[in-house]
Parts: sequence; C-alpha cells; structure tokens
Amino acid sequence: MEITGAVLERCGAPPPYAESRPLTVGPLRLDPPGPGELLVRIEAAGLCHSDLSVVDGNRVRPTPMLLGHEAAGIVERTGPDTDLCPGQRVVMTFLPRCGTCAGCATDGRLPCAAGSAANAAGTLLDGGRRLHRDGVPVHHHLGVSAFATHAVVHRASVVPVDDDVPADVAALLGCAVLTGGGAVVNAGRPATGDRVVVVGLGGVGMAALLVAVALGHDVVGVDTVPAKLDLARALGAAAAHTPGDAVDQGVTAPVVVEAAGSARAFETAFALTAPGGTTVTVGLPGPEARAAVSPLTLTAQARTVVGSYLGSAVPERDIPRYVDLWRSGRLPLERLVSARIGLDGLPTALDRLAAGEELRQIVILDEGITA
Repeated sequence: MEITGAVLERCGAPPPYAESRPLTVGPLRLDPPGPGELLVRIEAAGLCHSDLSVVDGNRVRPTPMLLGHEAAGIVERTGPDTDLCPGQRVVMTFLPRCGTCAGCATDGRLPCAAGSAANAAGTLLDGGRRLHRDGVPVHHHLGVSAFATHAVVHRASVVPVDDDVPADVAALLGCAVLTGGGAVVNAGRPATGDRVVVVGLGGVGMAALLVAVALGHDVVGVDTVPAKLDLARALGAAAAHTPGDAVDQGVTAPVVVEAAGSARAFETAFALTAPGGTTVTVGLPGPEARAAVSPLTLTAQARTVVGSYLGSAVPERDIPRYVDLWRSGRLPLERLVSARIGLDGLPTALDRLAAGEELRQIVILDEGITA
C-alpha cells in the first residue's frame, strides 16, 4: 500500500532544520504484515529528543530512515501468529523484546539483545524491512517508524490499551512515560515519602515528575528554563530551581533522575544525590560526552549510579499501571502536550525541541484528533 511519511535522508544535517531540511515528507510503499506483525494506522506520534539525536548525528542510524518511535494507532490488519484484532488501539514502544535472551530475563534492567540489534540495523525484530521508496528499501526507526500514516510493526513492539485512552495520551505512554516514570519506579525505587529530584524537565523529565507526584513523593524539579520551572510547580512539584540555585541551596534527595542528556546535567544530578542515594541517568548525550564524579564520594557515601534505558521497563507490565494512574486522575498526561503539528511541521518542531522550548510536540495523523 502507499503511505505518506517523513524520511530522514542523512544524519548530521546542520541546524536550523527548517532550512537544512533533513526530512522529506512524501509517498512510500509499505508491504503487508508478515508472521507476528501488524499493520497499524497511526493516530498520533510524539517528537522526542531521541528523534533529534538521530537527526543531529549523536545517535547515528542507517539512512534513509522513516523516523518516529513514540506513537499510538489502530490495528488495521494482522499477519499470521498474532493475538490482536483489527480495531484495537495500541501503544507503540521502541524496544521490542524477544522474551528469550539474557537481557529479557532481567525484568527490564537490560535491553533485549535481539531488539537492540534490530534497532541498530533499522529492521523489525525478525530482521525484515517493510518500507520502500522508488524501489529502494527504507530503514525502520526503532522498530516503529511512526511519522507516517501507517506502519507495519512486530507484535512485540506494541501494547494494547482500551478505547477510553485518547490517542495523544496513549502515544506518550510509549516513550516519555515509560522512560521517565520507569526511571523513578523501576530504577530509582524511592521509599514511601522519599523526596525525588528530576534534573531536566523536557518530555521525559516532566513525565518522571508527574509519576513521582502521582505516587505521593515530595518532588523537586530542576531546569534552566523558567517556564518549565513554573509548569513543574503547577503540576505538583514542591519546589523548582535552576541547577545553580539547587546546588547553592543544598537540595538533596535519595533519588535523583537526570533526564537532560548532557554531562553537565549528570554532574548536577550527582551533586544533588544524598548520601546512600541513587542517581538515575536516562538522558542520551553524545558519545563523546564525559562527566566528572568523585569515586571517593561513591565509596564513602555509599552512593549508587544507575543507567536506565526505556525506564528499565517491561512495557506490557508497566503501561497498564500508568493507564490506571491516568484514569484515576492522578497522572494528567495531557499537560505534557505542548503543541500539535502535522508531518510538514517537523523541521520547525525539531528546531524548537533543540532550543529547549517544548515538552512533547505531537504529530497528528488522524483527522479526527484536533490539531
């Protein structure tokens, strides 16, 4: 079938992306789903810093590649050996799990080896590609490729949700909430009543803040952007500071989540971690980034530093938990949506994301959703 999608032509294009235009929006051919695969009509897709990291070359991927890894949509067709039905809404997640490797046996702590290899190669979990343009294969982005009207994905890349979960909320569950919320719940594991500090209040960081607030923790937000500090307070943070102010005021917590993706943010998060506490890092800085920490501090203060990819999540376990919190009114995920755009708006949206001006810009693919 013919679809319309946003294809990244090359990594490392210079900003501003509204001028360099690394993305091409146009027609592609999409093969039907094979065994264990689904054809999904995309309703909404979030623009994440991980997308920007591919565009700017910090996370080099094979090109041409149809971008987008955080999305929700409706199953339209199923291949053999799948348990879902047409008409079901699904959340799409960017790290499929084979269920049999050593990584899959760690309850989310380590990524799936097969899923990671497929993501690096630009294929679906079983190694196939279903996208073509002018007879040339187009790579999949993290097994999803959601910046398009339709996608073929492996069953392991989706989690079904009920119809009462709106598409834009469902999309956020696939990356921002799994990653940010999981950094708190699965990696940080604060005790009841513990303070949680979140450094970096983009989409993932603000999701971490929302989940921590929903679970009853005293939460402090840290960012350099005043508007984000104001929003953090409005969303229930007990306090919000710039990094310098947080350090100067002696703010500390047993669990500190770094979600900015920079070495300096990691150093700030480490400085704010209380003795005996845990620094959780979920950001994705460039591969050349280096941070300075004191090994003596780790030893003398019994500190822990934990890396958390996709929030150390098991999506089929964790997404229903976040849906329950949203349904109860304790997790207002709608507040994470800072703009709604179309596919043609992606270059400008990338520039706004790079400038730190947005939380989650949602690409609307379904005409029934207000843009």
